[in-house]
Amino acid sequence: MTTLTSTDRSAETARSWFEVDPDPETRAETEALLAGGGSALEERFGDRLVFGTAGLRGELGTGPMRMNRVMVRMTAAAIARHLLTGSGPNGNPADSDTTPVVAVCFDARHMSDVFAEDTVRVLAGRGVASILLPGPLPTPLLAFTLRNKGADAGIMVTASHNPRADNGYKVYWSDGAQIISPVDAEISALIDDSPLPTDDDLAGGESPLITRVGQDEVARYVEATASVVQVDSPRGLSVVYTPLHGVGRDTLLRVFENAGFDKPLVVPEQGDPDPDFPTVEYPNPEVPGALDLAIALATERSADIVLANDPDADRLAVAVPDGATWRTLTGDDVGALLADHVLTGGSGHNRLVATTVVSSRMLESIAAHHGVRHAETLTGFKWIVRPGLLDPAADFVFGYEEAAGFAVGDLVRDKDGITAALAFAELAATEKATGRTVIDRLHDLWQRHGLHRTGLRTIRFEGPGGASRMAELMDNLRSRPPRTIAGMGVVSATDLAEPGSVLPPTDAIVFNLDGGRLVVRPSGTEPMLKTYAEVTDTSPGDDLVAAEAAATRLLDNLLDGAGLMLARAVT
Repeated sequence: MTTLTSTDRSAETARSWFEVDPDPETRAETEALLAGGGSALEERFGDRLVFGTAGLRGELGTGPMRMNRVMVRMTAAAIARHLLTGSGPNGNPADSDTTPVVAVCFDARHMSDVFAEDTVRVLAGRGVASILLPGPLPTPLLAFTLRNKGADAGIMVTASHNPRADNGYKVYWSDGAQIISPVDAEISALIDDSPLPTDDDLAGGESPLITRVGQDEVARYVEATASVVQVDSPRGLSVVYTPLHGVGRDTLLRVFENAGFDKPLVVPEQGDPDPDFPTVEYPNPEVPGALDLAIALATERSADIVLANDPDADRLAVAVPDGATWRTLTGDDVGALLADHVLTGGSGHNRLVATTVVSSRMLESIAAHHGVRHAETLTGFKWIVRPGLLDPAADFVFGYEEAAGFAVGDLVRDKDGITAALAFAELAATEKATGRTVIDRLHDLWQRHGLHRTGLRTIRFEGPGGASRMAELMDNLRSRPPRTIAGMGVVSATDLAEPGSVLPPTDAIVFNLDGGRLVVRPSGTEPMLKTYAEVTDTSPGDDLVAAEAAATRLLDNLLDGAGLMLARAVT
């Protein structure tokens, strides 16, 4: 009996893939890989993209380790099969007498429209109905429409703020939130268990199971967003806005107009959707330099504020004048400001705010000050919205993660950079109306809750052995935890992978320090290890500029020390 080598198995998979691939470009790529063989063939066909973190994300290209039409068709077929034969949307057995409905949308990345079209045709071929939004549109519109239409699931074709070469597939369930276990694992198993789809498995584009909706659905979202601001709050504000070549512009402008704000001034070089993101190296508004064009325009026009979305408009970045210069706020700064603004404008002890274990702890203090409930979750909005879903008595009014993701209210059960931008504009206009600034409001929070400074460092692990090297490092930290990090004493260490925590087990370690905190975890979407640091000055005094400078030096020292600690742990 002949035993196939890994290269042989990869070649066999590649030949089968080639037979069903409808895309001439990726077919040619497969053909070239088959001719060359070796490690390049194994790297594409020896495994497949992990279906997790609410879906798929990866570089465009051929093979199951890339995003392409075959991979999308396989995933759509698995989702259809789960809806038809697995657990129903509420955890009950699927109802064979009811046709499931999936809301589908796409952004402006390369192949997004093609992937969405393949998706609805595969779903229809399996007997699942779909509602296809008139994209390219922001991710929050998909999450809103899913609940507004009462659909059983939602699929957004996007890679959010990933590099230009990537695309992805974000999956939601009937509660409006991103899928979690066991649904993600069950769909992943169905992908493995299904034959490669062919063109014969697709329904025609005019199938009665495919509903192609128009701009009415966008209008419903626009009307609903007005609920995140007060009817009579100030509106006098000059805004410069950039969608970073993404799909946020048209929707955001309509939302601001509907809410009574003047039309934001859009950065012209970045206003149109462009999947090549020509003015930025990396289409993430958090990356240094991404807001340079917007800040330059705001300086020229003497604007009050800069607002920025990432390419699918589910994240928000903010820059504001700070003396003679402009200051880009951190995600934690924006989160604290928005939380205090939302809580100041409402009432009720059952109000709930939530953030993640890697975000600043200031939110807990803000919640206590306002007498409302606070929840700490794992990273990602699929977890942030969960406390509100699990407790019907809770009034979920705000959730955020440090990576520039914010949910104002329960309108969208995911991060929404458009409604967050609207709420932040209200905050800034409210301060301006009394002769104050956003920085004044931030300083108020520091005086009341302590000066919190947070930061992030990453270590990439490229290549086929990256995952095992990250696992080794985490094992070393668990078996030999440090007593001090950058001169700061370790008060306690919590391994979130251990059972018994209030959070679901996850691969992360929290080091509570004397005057700060450090969290170490592997990324859920990229081959990297992330370290999240926070330092706190509980009594910053009156000279907040000096106090912030001191806290920033301490933060940088902590991040540098964490890097050295991890370097020692992996060697």
